[in-house]
Amino acid sequence: MDSNVLIAGFGGQGVLFVGQLFANACMNEGLNVTWFPAYGAEMRGGTVNCTVCMSDDEVACAYVDKPANVIALNEPSFERFENQIKAGGLMVVNSSIVKAKPSRTDITYKYVPMTEIAKNIGNQKFANIVSLGAFVKALPVVKIDSVIDIMKEKLTGKKAQMLESNIQALKQGFSYFN
Repeated sequence: MDSNVLIAGFGGQGVLFVGQLFANACMNEGLNVTWFPAYGAEMRGGTVNCTVCMSDDEVACAYVDKPANVIALNEPSFERFENQIKAGGLMVVNSSIVKAKPSRTDITYKYVPMTEIAKNIGNQKFANIVSLGAFVKALPVVKIDSVIDIMKEKLTGKKAQMLESNIQALKQGFSYFN
């Protein structure tokens, strides 16, 4: 197995956190992984993305010119990265925010109302976790339980109060596709 995912959105949407969760879940399942963040000086509200490369073999480079998969949490990310995805790739799209229609026939699109699902859980900030659940279902590189285990490790102290909502968001994203 040799693949990658680029996760993109606005600063403050939890893009980097989702990338770290996914990268750690991959490591827990024995894959070799790199995580590479990229963000503008604006931080909150600016554009942010990160790339997670995973492989059974060593990962030689964290930089990805043409991602195999993309999670687009907002419209600018959809517009920027749609044409960069490799043929045969996957794009998971936040249909609550992204109104653009697919322009390619050589990739698979999975539209998920991430923000709406997150609002129903109680906070639209969980849209990033909904996206991860949907991605894990659409491209089963890791088990959902591996992501939950990482959440339990990372969401401790004051953040522990958000653990159950995060798990719920992950599971709802995962179960969105049958």
